[in-house]
Amino acid sequence: MKSGAAGDGKGEQAGTKTSVSGSDKVDQATAVFGALKTGSAGDGRAVQDTAASDAPKADAADDASAVEAGVGSGAAGDGKSAALSSGGKAGQAPAKPGATGGGKADQVTAVFGAVKLDVTEGGRAEQATAKPGVLGSGKASEGEAKSAPKAASWGARPDGDGKPKEDARLKAAVAAGVAEDDSDGVGKVGSADQATQQIEAPKPAEAGSADQPTELIKAPTNPESESERTSKFVPLKKDDAPALQPLKAPKPEAEPKATPSAPPKPAAPTESPAEPRTPLDLLAQLTNTPPPPETLMRTMVRRVKIWTPLVVLLGIIFVVVQAMRPLPAPKLAIVGKSSSVFEGGTPSLPWPTEGQAIVDVDGLGRVGSYGEMKPLPIGSVAKVMTTYIILRDHPLKKRENGPLIDIDQKAEDDFTNGVKEKESVVEAHKGQKISEKEALEAVMLPSANNIARLLARWDASTEEAFIKKMNNTAKELGMTNTTYTDASGLLESTVSTAEDQVKLGKKAMQDPVFREIAKATEYNSTTASGAGSGVAYQKTQRNFNKLVPMYGVVGIKTGSTTKAGGNLLFAAEKKVGGSTQLIIGAVFGQHKSPIIDTATEYSKQLILAVDKALTTSTIVKKGEVVGHVDDGLGGITPVVATKDLTAVGWPGLKVSLKLTAGGKTLPHTAKAGTQVGELTEGGGMGEVKVPVALQKDLAEPSFGAKLTRVP
Repeated sequence: MKSGAAGDGKGEQAGTKTSVSGSDKVDQATAVFGALKTGSAGDGRAVQDTAASDAPKADAADDASAVEAGVGSGAAGDGKSAALSSGGKAGQAPAKPGATGGGKADQVTAVFGAVKLDVTEGGRAEQATAKPGVLGSGKASEGEAKSAPKAASWGARPDGDGKPKEDARLKAAVAAGVAEDDSDGVGKVGSADQATQQIEAPKPAEAGSADQPTELIKAPTNPESESERTSKFVPLKKDDAPALQPLKAPKPEAEPKATPSAPPKPAAPTESPAEPRTPLDLLAQLTNTPPPPETLMRTMVRRVKIWTPLVVLLGIIFVVVQAMRPLPAPKLAIVGKSSSVFEGGTPSLPWPTEGQAIVDVDGLGRVGSYGEMKPLPIGSVAKVMTTYIILRDHPLKKRENGPLIDIDQKAEDDFTNGVKEKESVVEAHKGQKISEKEALEAVMLPSANNIARLLARWDASTEEAFIKKMNNTAKELGMTNTTYTDASGLLESTVSTAEDQVKLGKKAMQDPVFREIAKATEYNSTTASGAGSGVAYQKTQRNFNKLVPMYGVVGIKTGSTTKAGGNLLFAAEKKVGGSTQLIIGAVFGQHKSPIIDTATEYSKQLILAVDKALTTSTIVKKGEVVGHVDDGLGGITPVVATKDLTAVGWPGLKVSLKLTAGGKTLPHTAKAGTQVGELTEGGGMGEVKVPVALQKDLAEPSFGAKLTRVP
């Protein structure tokens, strides 16, 4: 900051306060600039100048020197300023900001005093801050300088009651401005560097005054004075620029009175979050048109307008989807009577006096039974399961012999031991080969135990594994009272019932190769030599079932042991009407000697009795409506029998009718008379069928039916 030269040649102690003469004046613009600018030394360090009371006196410099010194101080190389003496010499002591006795403030410094720096003789930059206490004569007593309080803040100094006074410094700065003078280079007593006075030495204002910044802020509408409008901005020149003539500070006009600031307006109340609005309210807000009043009719109309297009669109989609959906497959359904009962009483059958017996007609049902169905030894009848499993796991075609099987030592040993024990065996030696079909014939006809065990080992590697397969198969067929412990049935622990074996017989007789083998009367053995005595050595091996081929008997297996008695599982065919019926029965536990002949005789009597009881009955006549085709959407087309249905049964038998498509797919459209299925009575080999046809044209479902169908 720039310091002023002492008018009387005495330097005062420079503190942080400045004294301003009451007669000095400064323009308002300078006062404003001075109040806002801050001084700083070129090197950023502020030096507090303290001058001895006996500092050497200096003559006042002329105006040109003062201006030149003022301009030059702004460009000091080391950033430090020094005070210029009145005689053009730099004083040794730091310059004080005290006012000279009669000199004027440098106009340039007055305007840019906050920026300009004084240059001392030593080249140091000092922050000149004058103390308030300097009188109009340019002197300030040391005690007065020390006791003067520092300004607490801009625009506020404590007065006698300790309260800060407003508007003190700026008002004092305006009042202490540079006096208007036409003389060159001579300052009046009490004048000081204007910028320093305004920035660094605000004088306490009198009571009731307000600081200028407060006035300017509170009264922004006050018009500018003429002197303010004529103030000019003079930029600093470089060191080599010619010295500028000092500008005259115009006399400020009357200080505008401070007007109290208007109290702040209360803050507008914050709006609460808007409630969700209906679409009509939002539309009304956008169009600046209030929504119409809500009425029931208006609400109904609005809902109709909103939902009608959606309903129409959904309806169109529904119609298209329903029309394009695949049609359900038509089905045949039987109508009218689905069963029929043959007239007459239940036939009386010649049952044995011991053991257990049963007779069924395959596909029609049970003709009758005798005895308690409890497990008992069945002997060689167990070979039916052995043959069934071999053909199931190693199937053969008709007139096919199948693979060759090596006869092992165990098969030869079983033959040798069997002859001694009077078992049913066939001659076989190690190294020979036997076909699968021949091995099965040896098991089913002469009931060879050694070949049955050989097949078990060939199929499952061990007899034990094969026996496990036998029991598992029995469970699959529902033979709940059957247990197998060997493949030949020789062991008495192999037990079953007549009922369980009839179940197995029906299943086995469905295989054509099994039927072919079971109804054979003999076969030629390739392993037997024919040289030995006894049945086992014979080249021609005969069927032990003596009923084959008499009375329509087609098998299937005999079995007898001392413990089991005589047992026969039999099957016979009977032509009735236009069908062939299969009669399957069993007679077990016959101990009357000869045991096998006794079982055979009772079996023959049962076959003959059932043959006689079987009869026919026309239960559906040609052209009779037996059912209809349902298209799945409510459309029904009747179907009729194309010829009489003659059922097979016996008196008291209730037969069931079934209407099926015969494995074909029903069409969606067809002409009348088109065959669309079959009407069936019975099952198995004795099943009776007649074709059924459409009574009228079969039409595709209507468009309305397609639309109204449910998923």
